[in-house]
Amino acid sequence: FLLIGLAAMYVIRLPGDGIKPTPKEERAIMWSSIGEGIGLFLASNIVINLHRPELLLPSMALVVGLHFLPIAFAAGFHPFYVLGAALIVAATAGFVMGAPMGGEVSGLMAAGAVWLASGMAIRRDWLAKRKTPTTA
Repeated sequence: FLLIGLAAMYVIRLPGDGIKPTPKEERAIMWSSIGEGIGLFLASNIVINLHRPELLLPSMALVVGLHFLPIAFAAGFHPFYVLGAALIVAATAGFVMGAPMGGEVSGLMAAGAVWLASGMAIRRDWLAKRKTPTTA
């Protein structure tokens, strides 16, 4: 995770514009992120009030996975469909496996999917910045 953070810091500081979302994409990101926050709040409260802490990580993975789908649709960016589906599969695995391994498997699968997507996003922005001519 430290390497991903360092790579992101490096790419962010590179000259050039990189990838800029359109206003439509920005709205989808905003509303989807608001929905994700509300969904995470509701999911965690429901799971806690049902006294089922083993369902917390699968529930969170489900909410995060679902939040990527409207962004993928608005942006026409197919890797977000794949990431959303991977997180939903991770959540489903956690729900099906049950305690005690379900939450752990779901959490690790979700973390791996997001980690891989982060690396791919950093590479994508780095390539976009390399193609952008710099003005001095």
